Amino acid sequence: MAAVEEGQVIGCHTLDVWKEHINKGNEAKRLIVVDFTASWCGPCRMISPILTEIAKKLPNVLFLKVDVDELRTVSEEWNVEAMPTFVFLKDGKEVDRVVGAKKDELQNTIAKHSC
Repeated sequence: MAAVEEGQVIGCHTLDVWKEHINKGNEAKRLIVVDFTASWCGPCRMISPILTEIAKKLPNVLFLKVDVDELRTVSEEWNVEAMPTFVFLKDGKEVDRVVGAKKDELQNTIAKHSC
């Protein structure tokens, strides 16, 4: 598996990749921002480039993207009911959540937890 560059949103398309990145983020004590999305979701497509820009500016935060149709068990485990949903994790626990393509709220929540 190729090394993943910091400062990008990492797509998790299999359970193994999801677990690998969650474990790495937890071990490094990093804030993990998970974007639960769907290919058919218009607001998800709108917010995606904004999340990518935020990720470029914050290499200390791990950004993951999960398609709810690909990894249904993961989205169910985190009780995702609407897309996009952004779940903020620290030490394997949810510390916050933003539901919807809300740029300002997303940026503020990332800033709040990434210190």
